[in-house]
Amino acid sequence: MRMYDIIEHKRDGRALSPEEISYFVQAYVAGEIPDYQASALLMAIFLCGMDARETAALTLAMEHSGDVVDLSGLEGIKVDKHSTGGVGDKTSLAVVPIVAALGVPVAKMSGRGLGHTGGTLDKLESIPGLTTNIDRERFFHIVREHGAAIIGQTGNLVPADKLIYALRDVTATVDSIPLIASSIMSKKLAAGSDRILLDVKTGSGAFMKDLDAAIDLARAMVSIGEEAGRETVALITNMNRPLGHAIGNALEVIEVVETLRGHGPEDLAHECCALAAEMLVLGERASTIDEGRALAEQAIANGSAFRKLCEIIAAQGGDVGYLEDTSRFGRDAIAHEVEAPCDGYLGAIDTTAVGTASVELGAGREKKDDPIDHLAGITLLKNRGDAVRAGEAVAVLHTADAERLSRALPTFQAALTFQENEPEPEPLLFARVTARGVERFG
Repeated sequence: MRMYDIIEHKRDGRALSPEEISYFVQAYVAGEIPDYQASALLMAIFLCGMDARETAALTLAMEHSGDVVDLSGLEGIKVDKHSTGGVGDKTSLAVVPIVAALGVPVAKMSGRGLGHTGGTLDKLESIPGLTTNIDRERFFHIVREHGAAIIGQTGNLVPADKLIYALRDVTATVDSIPLIASSIMSKKLAAGSDRILLDVKTGSGAFMKDLDAAIDLARAMVSIGEEAGRETVALITNMNRPLGHAIGNALEVIEVVETLRGHGPEDLAHECCALAAEMLVLGERASTIDEGRALAEQAIANGSAFRKLCEIIAAQGGDVGYLEDTSRFGRDAIAHEVEAPCDGYLGAIDTTAVGTASVELGAGREKKDDPIDHLAGITLLKNRGDAVRAGEAVAVLHTADAERLSRALPTFQAALTFQENEPEPEPLLFARVTARGVERFG
């Protein structure tokens, strides 16, 4: 088999066989295919697309390019959750303890911040003492004893994705649904859970700006999951506004604590319960979404979800005292209030720019090896649709560095639009995608 022929086939719009796809992945990981040929194939895929069978074959080949986690030794139906990334999206930190408190095990491998979006591992590591660098044996022990763990990717998991994504990033081939779907799902399948919930963000703060494109991506990923024998469900959620009030690592942990204690932001609590309900149905703890939502709300109300969060954090070495008294996190030296310029309403928000401002304040990485200021970030006092008065504070920017503030402030101010009339409300959830089809809400 020749790589030249595979490139030619896809360039001419032909579907690649599973054997051709497997050859490409294996040979590229082995260093037998040069970057220029791999790049040519990725561009051909970007331009010509892949059908569902090709996308599934690419995903499975990538999944098996390295280690595959075997969770069969853990009791129960293991359910994983993945978000495509958003601003203020701290749902995993709340949803995992909710479902674990209700008996559905979650063995979750998460990532770090990417561009304007925050990473679950970075948020967790703002808790003193906590480690996400846990070997597989300890990982299994924590899930077995406590019902859940959230750790960084271990071992040689899906090396093909690391190599292929690095090329996509520099060859303008990132925005391809087959390549995005195979990248996400290869890692979810290799992580070993029995069933998968996908939170696909759409809107100004998401990688998928358009609702129809987000649904197409969700359908592709659900199809891959089902093809691999893993029941998969996707919710399409709104990222035209940051989720909750807090953007930044320790700030978001504090907001999760408030949510699990029953007094967090309404939008965050609503979305967490919606995601938890899906996971409870997938884990066969609830028979309907309504039942799942009621169970999730009950776990928050009776304190079991917060207690489970503390249990998981302690098992991973974290100082639970910071959750019991969040004032111990402290605050950065600079807290700058941003004021509304006029009476009216907060309208459209460029959520990507809000995330960028948070990174500029020190809450994320502009380069891979940049250090993170875990206390930096943004507290939103107003969100899309809220009434404002001229001179009223709409947000607080937190940073330890005045120079960082001078960079972030104009970015954040430019992200907000103020208007005279109240904007039309938007739903938090746009659609649900399963193997049976697409259910649109509202």
